[in-house]
Amino acid sequence: MNQKAAPPLGERALDPKSQPGQGAISEPRVVSPRSVSEMRASREMVTENSDWIRPLREEMGRVIVGQTHLLDRLLIALLTNGHVLLEGVPGLAKTLTLKTLAHCISLRFKRLQFTPDMLPADIVGTMIYSPQDGAFRTKQGPIFSNLILADEINRAPAKVQSALLEAMQERQVTLGDETYPLPAPFLVLATQNPLEQEGTYPLPEAQVDRFMMKVIVDYPTRTEERAILDAMATTEPMIVPRTVVSASHVIEARHVVNTLFVDDKVRDYIVDIVLATRPPIAAGLKLDGYVQTGASPRATIALTLAARAMAFLNGRHFVTPQDVKTVAMDVLRHRVSVTYEAEAENVTPENIIEKILNMLPVP
Repeated sequence: MNQKAAPPLGERALDPKSQPGQGAISEPRVVSPRSVSEMRASREMVTENSDWIRPLREEMGRVIVGQTHLLDRLLIALLTNGHVLLEGVPGLAKTLTLKTLAHCISLRFKRLQFTPDMLPADIVGTMIYSPQDGAFRTKQGPIFSNLILADEINRAPAKVQSALLEAMQERQVTLGDETYPLPAPFLVLATQNPLEQEGTYPLPEAQVDRFMMKVIVDYPTRTEERAILDAMATTEPMIVPRTVVSASHVIEARHVVNTLFVDDKVRDYIVDIVLATRPPIAAGLKLDGYVQTGASPRATIALTLAARAMAFLNGRHFVTPQDVKTVAMDVLRHRVSVTYEAEAENVTPENIIEKILNMLPVP
């Protein structure tokens, strides 16, 4: 069944370049396409451009207790020019995490509280008439910042959501006859409250797909909860984080991430994962009747970029299959929709993705 679900992997098993009898376990990566000098230069470039990762994590650790998963996903989004959709109950330091990240990188931060009576002009700006000279002046909105926290995005009507998502996709805003580019880096962290559904406007699947990742924030552990109590149970001002990296370093790191080596076997593995979320191949993995729509080619691109960024965060100049598996859940969970039969059996998109990752052979 597995070979029918992922034929490229079966074909690669018969590749004359492969070692016989290896199965899913392969020998170390073939380096013939890249010379030793190129690999050494790539490794040195990654080491040089990622030296700010550890100080950044340490500085944020002075303010944020735990939430390492969220922080890594924010860094991945920054390094790949993506955006993050966050889901979690109130009080889990979502705003504090993004604000602390902005302080540590010396970026402009804006928090937008979405409400049902918001207008697109409240986000992107508008043209204001000046009676002195009879001309219109451009008033830029809060979207012209580096880090945007769109709090409870599902409380705003569709026209406001579309204004934000258009700015996210195009990285520019048109006011009147002029088009204004948004600053770089530009990251939107949108939150959804999973507790309340009354008075909300759920994001359509087509709009949700614009987010590179959807991250689920869970409660802290008991040890982390105690550390939060010791650090935050006071009326004194909170610790102000220091700036440890500049925006130019992030932009330079983006160029390095784009050069990280991805072996052909890893590229095929990424394609096999995405194809397995689509109904024809999902049926071969005993998921027939559970998957309504699978991930689009945008997921293939996002999964590759996220895996490269994960390798960069770990100080490597090449991508491993484990990098792909580490970020696959966050990249795919909002791109896979389940049928009514799956909902009746309490089968979630996470269950489907987890089964795909467990069943597909790893190169």
